Amino acid sequence: MAADSMEIDDALYSRQRYVLGDTAMQKMAQSHVFLSGIGGLGVEIAKNIILAGVKALTVHDTKHCTKWDLGINFFIHEDDVTSQRNRAEATLPRIAELNPYVHVAASTVPLDETTDLSFLKHYQCVILTEVSLLLQKKINDFCHAQQPPIKFISADVYGVCSRLFCDFGDEFEVLDTTGEEPKEIFISNITQSNPGIVTCLENHPHRLETGQFLTFREVNGMSCLNGSTHQITVVSPYSFSIGDTSEMEPYLHGGIAVQVKTPKMCYFERLEKQITNPLCLVPDFSKPEAPLQIHVAMLALNHFQENFGRGPNIGCLQDAEEMLKIAISISETLENKPQVNGDVVKWLSRTAQGFLPPLAAAVGGVASQEVLKAVTGKFSPLQQWLYIDVLDIVTPLEKVGSEEFLPRGDRYDALRACIGDSLCQKLHDLNVFLVGCGAIGCEMLKNFALLGVGTGQDKGLVTITDPDLIEKSNLNRQFLFRPHHIQKPKSYTAAEATLNINPHIKIDSDINKVCPATENTYSDEFYTKQDVIVTALDNVEARRYIDSRCVANLRPLIDSGTMGTKGHTEVIVPHLTESYNSHRDPPEEEIPFCTLKSFPAAIEHTIQWARDKFESSFSHKPSLFNKFWQTYPSAEEVLQRIKSGESLEGCFHVIKTLSRRPRRWTQCVELARVKFEKYFSHKALQLLHSFPLDTRLKDGSLFWQSPKRPPFPVKFEFNDPLHYGFIVSTAKLFATVYCVPFTEKDLSEETILGIISSVKVPEFRPSNKVVQTDETARKPDHSPVSSEDERNAIFQLEKSILSNEALATDLQMKPISFEKDDDSNGHIDFVTAASNLRAKMYNIEPADRFKTKRIAGKIIPAIATATAAVSGLVALELIKVVGGYPADAYKNCFLNLAIPIMVFTETAEVRRTEIRNGISFTIWDRWTIYGKEDFTLLDFINAVREKYGIEPTMVVQGVKMLYVPVMPGHIKRLKLTMQKLVKPSADKKYVDLTVSFAPETDGEEDLPGPPVRYYFVQEDN
Repeated sequence: MAADSMEIDDALYSRQRYVLGDTAMQKMAQSHVFLSGIGGLGVEIAKNIILAGVKALTVHDTKHCTKWDLGINFFIHEDDVTSQRNRAEATLPRIAELNPYVHVAASTVPLDETTDLSFLKHYQCVILTEVSLLLQKKINDFCHAQQPPIKFISADVYGVCSRLFCDFGDEFEVLDTTGEEPKEIFISNITQSNPGIVTCLENHPHRLETGQFLTFREVNGMSCLNGSTHQITVVSPYSFSIGDTSEMEPYLHGGIAVQVKTPKMCYFERLEKQITNPLCLVPDFSKPEAPLQIHVAMLALNHFQENFGRGPNIGCLQDAEEMLKIAISISETLENKPQVNGDVVKWLSRTAQGFLPPLAAAVGGVASQEVLKAVTGKFSPLQQWLYIDVLDIVTPLEKVGSEEFLPRGDRYDALRACIGDSLCQKLHDLNVFLVGCGAIGCEMLKNFALLGVGTGQDKGLVTITDPDLIEKSNLNRQFLFRPHHIQKPKSYTAAEATLNINPHIKIDSDINKVCPATENTYSDEFYTKQDVIVTALDNVEARRYIDSRCVANLRPLIDSGTMGTKGHTEVIVPHLTESYNSHRDPPEEEIPFCTLKSFPAAIEHTIQWARDKFESSFSHKPSLFNKFWQTYPSAEEVLQRIKSGESLEGCFHVIKTLSRRPRRWTQCVELARVKFEKYFSHKALQLLHSFPLDTRLKDGSLFWQSPKRPPFPVKFEFNDPLHYGFIVSTAKLFATVYCVPFTEKDLSEETILGIISSVKVPEFRPSNKVVQTDETARKPDHSPVSSEDERNAIFQLEKSILSNEALATDLQMKPISFEKDDDSNGHIDFVTAASNLRAKMYNIEPADRFKTKRIAGKIIPAIATATAAVSGLVALELIKVVGGYPADAYKNCFLNLAIPIMVFTETAEVRRTEIRNGISFTIWDRWTIYGKEDFTLLDFINAVREKYGIEPTMVVQGVKMLYVPVMPGHIKRLKLTMQKLVKPSADKKYVDLTVSFAPETDGEEDLPGPPVRYYFVQEDN
């Protein structure tokens, strides 16, 4: 595909497309962007917007590569320093290969106050980094004055402080402020009043905001509302008003209110004006004054640079005092005269010549998202300043001598100027275990390389593991991978790419999954060798498991994750914070079984139904079929056993499958046509037979009212693409499962039509089967088998044997595992067709293939901007963990770059459980008991009682109950030796047990204490 193509490469952009949508992607593919400054921050921004897929990017820089750049720009190599190449020219080929659809050019022409800026008219967005404030103002004025205005973004990282500024012109229209799916609210009542009050269904809060717009459909009674749009005022979590409904006909039942996305106009001021009266986002509500304080400090830094022609020297107190005087003077010129924070000014002065790569990653992620907003109109832009500081990192370094921060002539001088040499050395000697080498994992490895993690001469190692192979869709945000890496292991490839950034890093890469099955590899001994564990995972279950291993082995853990533009980071430090498992998100709301089976109300219900049908028909049933015939290898043996009265589990369903097994392509198509009739016609007729349209409940209300939708049978039409698509995709899947060959000719319309036209579709016969309507009811494990079913099974099996259709080859099927990313396998085709046919049957708005794929495949939307920001924040916390910082220094973060918000919070302090008499424990405590060869369970209990002052009431090993007094025979266990009761694994000399104890208050349940590690023999000192 050419670089200026307007088509979207779905294989490359699939995850991002779920975030931005087609319209924004198309706009981005037409945009030209100019970026000045390709240092540590500029390269982060360039990487992210190239991965996102702008049409063209020009990178501008006039500086030459130095050793300093090796520690801040991950695309500059040592040979670039040796040859003193221009930074833009050195970086160009490496950023260009990130995305073949983006045209990247380099510019080395000087850019100063005398430059003619008319060349910028070719660009839709201009980004400035490492540009003087005077020049920023000039370029901003030029961009703001154009018609339409050129979107302007400036960003800077100086030491431990950073800033981001946006100006998108006097007026900027935002087409979608949040990117969230429009909400649909099921209505239970609408009053005839002024204003009319709309009430939603019980236990379904609307989560709307006053001022939003809604449109109505399917309202019965007050039907004039249907198709109309109203601005709402929230009354309560379950109701809102919509204006005068007093003259409308009375509301009867039903109805859905759908949120209407309306464009929003945003207004911007020029940089010159915003400097004196800044509008700032507040990321840390515990420090609401911080943004203005940093604003003043950074303006003072800019004035210092202008006055002296240089930045303040590292650790120079005289320069810091001079900057403080400038800051006080500037504060008086600002409209609200903010108070000057001397510590902020001092630390900015002390570190301004330095550079923190993780801070650049965080700011670069946010800035890149603002670029995408500027060129697409998607999401709410930053208005207009964002300041992020990491003073938490330097405050504990107050008493460290300034010589710690001075350059040593290596690639870490920029980092050393911020955190000192001792902390740099600790990073070099670090042992870190990174779990996951996907999007966040790649970004983390880049941050590790720039920080010098695992580069110590005698100490330090980065261990990484990921069982996955690289796919094309990964390339859009996992920036260490290239097209020629597809189908190679992520971990090995990521390790090799990281060595290109920093050849001194030591990496041990594995392809293991971290789970109970690999505990021999990732043993307690392995964990205790790690200084910190970093997770880059995409599922909660794995996070919980690794968290439990970190708690058991007293290891710090830094967790993070993203979903679209949202992201989070969490720091877990032994003895200081709660762990990941200390809090649980509310469980994902399951769709009730009866809703899926009979009463879908939304497209998500029909997609899940179709996904379940796929699993049942093409995976679960074939697997059970194979398992049954592995147990009973011949049909004759099974027939004999049934006739003798033996009950063979699952045999009737297996025999039914065998007797109906298609053996030719024609039969696969016929089976698909019969399934169509069963799913989309007979099902509707049966439900209407069980519950006619006029059915009423005990309270007199109609049975078929919101959210229940009455079904209507779908009549098969060969020329309907949806109907035809279902037949073809279903027939192909049946052919695969039953190992039936087919050709391209078999798939032709002419062949399919010929087969279908001769199919005898069974007539509908109503049954008296009870339809489940209880939303709390679970899916039954087994459907009952009647005596008639048994007789029929014997007859069918005899018939199959006699006709030679129960041979060894007939007793095998090929189960299919659902695979969403292979468009040629027909899996998503089936789910899309089946879901939309069911939606049609229930008059539900259908979903396109793209949306169906996301929901059915449980795809997590992803974009490189959020990933980069989150990884930067994680690496900043890593520095604190390595430095052994106090609890109040650590920060968790939640961000949503779409809105945009970024919220930093202190970590949750670990809870302490009181026992009695000053005895207490936390999740981080572990008690230890040393035994000997003849140590009994009673000896163990007495040892715990004596050593820890509690009265043990129960002893458990995992899920195995070793001692529960009320259990029969457990009292006798007291005399048994511990070696007989519990056995450690081959590589351990201990077992971990849980001992419960009686609480102080009578009547309360026994409380579990901390883990008790029991050693079978006393360890040598």
